[in-house]
Amino acid sequence: MALGFVRPARPEDAAEIARIQLSTWRTAYRRMFPAHVLANLDEAFLARTWLEAIEQPPSPRHRVLIAVEQGESATEVVGFAAAGPADEQAQAPEEPPLPAEVAAVTDLLVEPRWGRRGHGSRLLSATVDLWREDGFTHAVAWAYEQDVATQKFLTSAGWSPDGAGRALDVDDMLVPQLRLHVDLAAE
Repeated sequence: MALGFVRPARPEDAAEIARIQLSTWRTAYRRMFPAHVLANLDEAFLARTWLEAIEQPPSPRHRVLIAVEQGESATEVVGFAAAGPADEQAQAPEEPPLPAEVAAVTDLLVEPRWGRRGHGSRLLSATVDLWREDGFTHAVAWAYEQDVATQKFLTSAGWSPDGAGRALDVDDMLVPQLRLHVDLAAE
């Protein structure tokens, strides 16, 4: 019998977060991005970036959480979420800054082999609890248009598209995204 839980990320989790990010992107986004782009992602660079996010977040309201699966003989980090106040990365092109009471998910990933075991839901629930403690009333998250799994996950949790869209330039290829939002009081 396995037990899953969420806790704040610690510096020693940075390498596992980078590994999960890389593994998940290479699996989930392999048809969305050119193969050489995914192949050239630098796990060591990602680990350094996550270490900085954990040790020196831009504000006390920026957090990195991890999902852990604890089995009979081992404990594994299986997913993570990063979120904080909505900044310019949460905005649509030419959109004014979002209100101060809006939070944003920057990452929420569960390694595919650990999917459908409640880890994503626990991560999202813990993130929402922290947003409410921090006084946020709404939240936004970007999802790739082709990433039906993320869209389905968020809409099943009460999120909906807000009409905003953008396209990321990935090696001269535009990858469209749509933004979803949720009213934290209604959730």
